Amino acid sequence: MTSRRAALLSSALLTRGLTAVLRHRAPGGRRRWERKNHAGRTVELYAGPASAAAIALAAARVHPAAGLAVLAAGACGAYDDIAGADDPRRGFGAHLGALRTGEVTSGAVKLFGISAAALAAGTLLKERPVDRVLAGVVIAGAAHTANLLDVRPGRAAGAVLALAAPGLARSGTGGALAAVAAGGAAAVLPEDLGARAMLGNTGAHALGAALGTAVVSAAGRAGLLAHAVAVVAATVYGDRVSAWARAL
Repeated sequence: MTSRRAALLSSALLTRGLTAVLRHRAPGGRRRWERKNHAGRTVELYAGPASAAAIALAAARVHPAAGLAVLAAGACGAYDDIAGADDPRRGFGAHLGALRTGEVTSGAVKLFGISAAALAAGTLLKERPVDRVLAGVVIAGAAHTANLLDVRPGRAAGAVLALAAPGLARSGTGGALAAVAAGGAAAVLPEDLGARAMLGNTGAHALGAALGTAVVSAAGRAGLLAHAVAVVAATVYGDRVSAWARAL
């Protein structure tokens, strides 16, 4: 089993290394990898896909189901970053409303794609049916919650790092996956916090999914239920939470 130290280092070093490779190559040209943030500053997008791929690889070394969840969350986030870049609709209510009229938005694809992958991962990580469902809710909810926090520099990565830190004291799969989440978050935090890089949906969802798999791997049914309630509450009130975060 991958040790916590090895998991943390592999996640952090892979993230930094892949970010450097993307920055050097800039597929499609550098302008494709630049965006304006909330303050009108130009930021790089390399950290999002680099962290998603690196964290998925590091998580898969600990448990294949965790790698699946992180990879799917990052891929669905990337699709939303590209296909939904000009869509003004925000929040699950807006995307589900569009779905009822027959329009499949990138946000709807992201919602159902991440949820399906999370349930699949939960099935592989837990044995009992109830625990599998709760695990899927926690993983998907953690991915979406991390993305809700990604409204100002450093908030999503900082939150994941802070929430993953206590898990570093655990042994076994849960501790190793907490180390993966912490390593990825620590690797992107300096540039994200300095408003030089942007995680986007790609990186934020991947970080959240990694944290979710760490929680699921270490928690019993009571813990799963408590975390499921917490992430569902954050999702239900997501628009309000996001508006509050943007105002700070």
